[in-house]
Amino acid sequence: MTESSKGYRDTLNLPNTAFPMRANLPKREPEMLKRWEEEKIYQRLLEKRQDRPLFILHDGPPYSNGHLHLGTALNKILKDILLKYKALQGYKTPFIPGWDNHGMPIENIVSRTDPELKDTLKDPSTLKDPEIRLKLRKKCRAFAKKWVEIQKDEFKRLGVFADWENPYLTMSSYYEGTELEIFADLVEKGYVYRSRMPIHWCPSCQTALAMAEIQYKEKESPSLWFTMRLKEDPKGIFGSITDIKAVVWTTT
Repeated sequence: MTESSKGYRDTLNLPNTAFPMRANLPKREPEMLKRWEEEKIYQRLLEKRQDRPLFILHDGPPYSNGHLHLGTALNKILKDILLKYKALQGYKTPFIPGWDNHGMPIENIVSRTDPELKDTLKDPSTLKDPEIRLKLRKKCRAFAKKWVEIQKDEFKRLGVFADWENPYLTMSSYYEGTELEIFADLVEKGYVYRSRMPIHWCPSCQTALAMAEIQYKEKESPSLWFTMRLKEDPKGIFGSITDIKAVVWTTT
């Protein structure tokens, strides 16, 4: 090549880089996530900060009843951003993800779509049959378990750091057993009693409804953020930390 035939690029002292010019995310993203998993980036992050102050963020669990939507994705991404920020500040930031495996959203989908049950359950009175109720519960459990694994992979693809191998599931025997122990403790202390309150009933589902499952006319409502100081740390979870506050968010 003669001097006159060289392009302008060949006459410039440009930096040489090993990474490609194009992002090519469909190919590079799985490779990046695989490397993070193989190198155990999340575990190493915790080990490096083993003796540092704890920053705990509890995971309000999504329903395991379908693919992620914008709400569930935004929820996890915001938590991940906050935890990574606190990790950069030097805190130890373990994060245990969870899933809610119970409730009408799962039961409704299974009742409408399962080939064995959808015709039978068109008549709600058939749920009085114990065998049908047991079959519905088993199918709901299998359905929820399937979507836990699918959503777990989708959360990983969002780059969320968490202890994905040890999540908490509301349908696990350990979780349910712990709930029963706490409930028994509340009963023994006299906090559980029978009185009067409205029980909202769904005529189509033939079941009681939780307050959150009732649809009201839309209205504007302020949300409140505040902190509550913990008086004691009976199990020594927070170590030497004495000024412990819980962040509370609620709407009216």
